[in-house]
Amino acid sequence: MDGGFKSRWDELIQPGRVHGSLYYDQDIFKEEVEKIWFTTWVYIGHESEVPEVNDFVTKSIGPMPVLMVRDMNGEIQLLMNRCPHRGNAVCVQDKGNRARFTCPYHSWTFANTGELVNYAFPEGYKGVDKSELGLGKVTRVASYRGFVFGSMAAEGPSLEDHLAGAKRTIDQLCDNSPTGEIEISAGFLKHRTRANWKFILENECDGYHPAFVHSSIFSVSDSAIGDLYGDKAVAVTRGLGNGHTEVDPRPEFRRRDVPLSWFGTTEAKLPDYVRQMNEAYGPERARQIMIDGSPHVMIFPNLFIAEIQIFVIQPVAANESIQHSTAIQFKGAPDINRRLRQQTMGSVGPAGFLLADDTEMYERNQRGLEIRQPEYLYLKRGEHRERLDEDGYPIGHSTDDLPSREIWKHYRKMMEAK
Repeated sequence: MDGGFKSRWDELIQPGRVHGSLYYDQDIFKEEVEKIWFTTWVYIGHESEVPEVNDFVTKSIGPMPVLMVRDMNGEIQLLMNRCPHRGNAVCVQDKGNRARFTCPYHSWTFANTGELVNYAFPEGYKGVDKSELGLGKVTRVASYRGFVFGSMAAEGPSLEDHLAGAKRTIDQLCDNSPTGEIEISAGFLKHRTRANWKFILENECDGYHPAFVHSSIFSVSDSAIGDLYGDKAVAVTRGLGNGHTEVDPRPEFRRRDVPLSWFGTTEAKLPDYVRQMNEAYGPERARQIMIDGSPHVMIFPNLFIAEIQIFVIQPVAANESIQHSTAIQFKGAPDINRRLRQQTMGSVGPAGFLLADDTEMYERNQRGLEIRQPEYLYLKRGEHRERLDEDGYPIGHSTDDLPSREIWKHYRKMMEAK
């Protein structure tokens, strides 16, 4: 790859196909970090992960570590996990509760609001202005329905403008809670894969693979999920703007017209949850929510809401990524929450089938790119039947490549921006 990448995007990303180097070229990866991860809104974490004053969790923006803190004033802060003295991490714990962070190298100490509080042997710093030596902060911080996002760009679209049509899917998720709120409290599992982050990004709303890659778990669990991804399925894929994509199974669930079919259970098995939903929304609205279920949406570039769990994508290198996964919990609904945790462990836990299947495919894809012919990956499935829905969003069959095409359109736009 000689010369600037910008002059070659028309060669790398063509209608219905993309060049294999987009997944393995380390220089392209470095440019992605700057033009995507350090520019757009990136999902960081959920407010419920830091419920008390001085709670913190370690997170990331792309490969860069950050601390999400509920500071001593009760505000959410996103702090750079880097001491301004020599660059050491000021915190190596995954989570905890503390009002101050002390760098282990030279004992510089910072308040959880970011300010430098003190340093060891202060007589060596006569006349130094501490206010200039605090922890770095993520430039912009915003949240929607408890989902906290950060952007390193000083200017740009608001979070709600960035979310575009994906905002509806977050509302859909929260509506499945009788309190209108979700919690992220079950703890995260970390899954490392030797594959590019974009293979994961595309796969999350790829409806062409489940009938084959996940056939074992569908057969063992006697699941009807596979019906959403067959040739005769009525579920759809949709682009939601700004690279966000979804598989929308609501047409299938509405055809079944059975509450909680989306969760593979019945009202009789979750009586407390059903009662709470009826009390919160009224019987008619509650029934519709429980028929439609929770969304299956990939919010560009890193948040995947997969009905009962969330995944957060962390790019590490051109050929390495980490997925952070956890069960979604509906605030104040203990009976369904127990089953949400159990099903998450069964599908994406250490002995789970689902994520193991996907990870095997990511790594096979990555290894396959070492074979340089053919150069391009083919993404034209369903082009002939792509159309616009009533809101003007592109829509296709659940097995079509529409989500990948929408992702690459937005990707190219961001990479070409000055």
